[in-house]
Amino acid sequence: MAGCTNFFLSVFDYKTEKYVIAKNKKVGVLFRLFQLGVLAYIIGWVFLTKKGYQEKDDSIQSSVITKLKGVALTNTTDGGLHLWGAEDYVIPSQGESVFFIITNFIETPNQRLDYCAESIKVPDGHCREDSDCTEGETVIAGHGIKSGRCVKSTGTCEIYGWCPVEKHHKQHEVLLEKAENFTVYIKNFIRFPKFQFSKSNVLDTNNDTYLKRCMYHDTHNPYCPIFRLGDLVNWTGHSFQDMAAKASGGAVGVLIQWNCDLDKDYSKCNPVYSFTRLDVNSNNSVTSGYNFRYARYFKDTAGLTYRTLYKVYGIRVDIMVTGEGVFICDMILLYMMEKSTFYREKKFECAKYDSLRCRRNKDIERKMPHKERAPKRKATWKGKFTELSTEKSTALN
Repeated sequence: MAGCTNFFLSVFDYKTEKYVIAKNKKVGVLFRLFQLGVLAYIIGWVFLTKKGYQEKDDSIQSSVITKLKGVALTNTTDGGLHLWGAEDYVIPSQGESVFFIITNFIETPNQRLDYCAESIKVPDGHCREDSDCTEGETVIAGHGIKSGRCVKSTGTCEIYGWCPVEKHHKQHEVLLEKAENFTVYIKNFIRFPKFQFSKSNVLDTNNDTYLKRCMYHDTHNPYCPIFRLGDLVNWTGHSFQDMAAKASGGAVGVLIQWNCDLDKDYSKCNPVYSFTRLDVNSNNSVTSGYNFRYARYFKDTAGLTYRTLYKVYGIRVDIMVTGEGVFICDMILLYMMEKSTFYREKKFECAKYDSLRCRRNKDIERKMPHKERAPKRKATWKGKFTELSTEKSTALN
């Protein structure tokens, strides 16, 4: 029973720490080395390398607008003379972050819906007799629907489709050879919403002729957003002529990085460009290149529809924007600035009831006359002793 009483009373005991100083140099050196190691880690790695004192915003908001300029003249057997403008060789034409520039093409003019022989380039269209061409079947990877008849002169099935079928000869020369000198205008706006920071990759100037004369250079003209297409491709480490002709096109990535330390001046937040080829690592790969088909439709004097089919090769450009904005942490703003109390009141809010009560108490105290406010008493040992003595004397009397 006594043990339980002692245990209960021990709850009200007050314990204080006692330090023992060990006069041991080895232990002291190890302890100081450990302290220095922790300090070096915090200063060297957390603060200087990783900049842990900064707040980060990697939710970059971005908008990309593109525009191409340049003309090229072609003269082909099927199409004759044709002047190509940006509205002809850029797809889509409204200027997006992903676009395609035609550098070469195969043209199949005057196609009409009719019966004709399937191309010998299509394996599923080959035949020896009519039974190999089941009527109504679609030719796999072909150009139409089988009519049920085998064309002996070509060894392929007769089809109903756009005739004559597409030509398959490959151009080994760049028909739009002037495309190398086309210019690409890439306008990029970015914003870090957490820090209300916005910027553009275009030089802020009132000179109306600046964008008409400048050309991007990473050192001399980093804020000129106009790139020569040939340079843009060559910066990937691949030749424009090889990509446009031998490899039948390709895909190029333009990466714009905005890694900004917002503690520094506004002018120190600059875009950094890098260029890479995206489709393959080797020009000899069967998967290299980029092409697709589109058609232009017309009507003759009799009102019948015909079309010109284009199989186009070229360069697809993907513009990707990444970034991270860092700003010094709240610690300095909230506790080390002259008006830190003001910033803390703006940053921290109470619950609804508490905030109302706090405001009500402050308002009451502010309106209360000075003499009615609770006095601020300073307790001293002398005052306490006098007060106790008086009470004791009264009790004795």
